[in-house]
Amino acid sequence: MSELYIRVAEDESEEPMEIPSEDDGTVLLSTVAAQFPGACGLRYRNPESQCMRGVRLVEGVLHAPESDWGNLVYVVNYPKDNKRKMEEMDAASAVKIKRGFQKTSDLIVLGLPWKTSEQDLKDYFSTFGEVIMVQVKRDAKTGNSKGFGFVRFTDYETQTKVIAQRHMIDGRWCDCKLPNSKAGPDEPMRSRKIFVGRCTEDMTTDELRQFFMQYGEVTDVFIPKPFRAFAFVTFADDQVAQALCGEDLIIKGVSVHISNAEPKHNNSRQMMERGRFGAVQQLFSNFPGGSASWAALFDRSQFQYPYSHV
Repeated sequence: MSELYIRVAEDESEEPMEIPSEDDGTVLLSTVAAQFPGACGLRYRNPESQCMRGVRLVEGVLHAPESDWGNLVYVVNYPKDNKRKMEEMDAASAVKIKRGFQKTSDLIVLGLPWKTSEQDLKDYFSTFGEVIMVQVKRDAKTGNSKGFGFVRFTDYETQTKVIAQRHMIDGRWCDCKLPNSKAGPDEPMRSRKIFVGRCTEDMTTDELRQFFMQYGEVTDVFIPKPFRAFAFVTFADDQVAQALCGEDLIIKGVSVHISNAEPKHNNSRQMMERGRFGAVQQLFSNFPGGSASWAALFDRSQFQYPYSHV
């Protein structure tokens, strides 16, 4: 008998594949399993009774029903346990695919030149991939740029690539990163103030202000006296402050570390120290002329500093 092909599918509703038969008209189970891993037999629907019938299998060889394969579509049989495993594998793969798909987020662009427009921003980032949104944050009263903006891409891979490098925009190096997540219920407001650690004595408030203005509008710079190797910088926008937290920046050749400045209302140690100061003040007030002079020694304004950094 000449070689012929029989039509085999994994399911009746799927498109069949043609499997070659042997010279004697039989089909080897190994031939079926090569295309459908785990297959243990074949079945078909009887045209007259519309019931499913199994194909005879003898020592790994499948024999045509009534000596003729005909034009029927044969469906693959799987062991029950194997089928269950395959379904579990498919489900696991679906979960992996679902986990692998990640949506893009708004990225904050820090250090924008004042002249940079939204069109400039879009033109620049479009070279990396499709841009969904760009925005330059501006002062509501003056309309002037605040020195930072936002961008969002269509593809997550593009977002990852953009975050991984610095960007030269209109002649200035800019950083693009994910803003910190929104504050939780225990912290209704994110701080606009950052703690700048590892400062040196030759750093002035004006120099710090000038440096941090490249990231956004700065409203206040504070260096404690006597000098304690740190400073506080407050921004007009909390997102700029939070985006800088955790960074190491170079100021006047020195690496400084940026972290959160603890809000006053969350600093329990601060309240405890205030209580201690009140007690000491009350104690020295019992001595003639003691209240003003002795209490002044303890009032060093350290209560506004984040104690985790002192």
